[in-house]
Formats: sequence, structure tokens, C-alpha cells
Amino acid sequence: MTLRLRPALVATAIALGVFSGSALASADLAKAKNCMACHAADKKLVGPSYKQIAAKYGSDKGAVEKLTQKVRAGGSGVWGQVPMPPNPQVSADEAATLVQWVLSQK
Repeated sequence: MTLRLRPALVATAIALGVFSGSALASADLAKAKNCMACHAADKKLVGPSYKQIAAKYGSDKGAVEKLTQKVRAGGSGVWGQVPMPPNPQVSADEAATLVQWVLSQK
């Protein structure tokens, strides 16, 4: 018996595997980089929830670059008076991965 796979079906399966693995890896990265100490998926802790961030920046085409810099350098004033401290231990690539994952948390 020969199994014939449709290219579109194979591409979809691969994409689902990649995205689900990427989402898991990003959640693990958020835990490893201590993001979860101040942020949660769907409720405000010290900082805004990932869903709040995604809602605010989801349509901003420059959000990944802007927020990647904010993860690394810190920031204040956007979400209230509690500043986000700088996270120099997070590389630029890790920060971009985290930001892309956060923005997908709609």
C-alpha cells in the first residue's frame, strides 16, 4: 500500500508543528528569563498581561523592534508608574522571540 500525501496537507502539518513548538519554546524562554515574575498570560501582575500587551501593540508594525528594545533596556510610563527594569541578560534574539510570542497572545 502506497501512501500519497498532499503537499498542502504536509505543509500545514509542518507549520502547525513549528508554531506549536515555537509557542512552547517561547513560554519556556519567558519562564527561564524570569518574565513570569512580573507578567502573566491573562491577568495583570506587576506589569500588564501578555494579552493586554498584544491588544495594545498588535496592530503596530514597529512593535517587535520597539518592544524588543524595551525588554532589554527597560522602560516606564506606558502602563503606569512601576518601571520595567532592564534585562541585559536577555539577548536581542531572545527578546525578539519573546516579543513575537507575547504579541501572538490575543
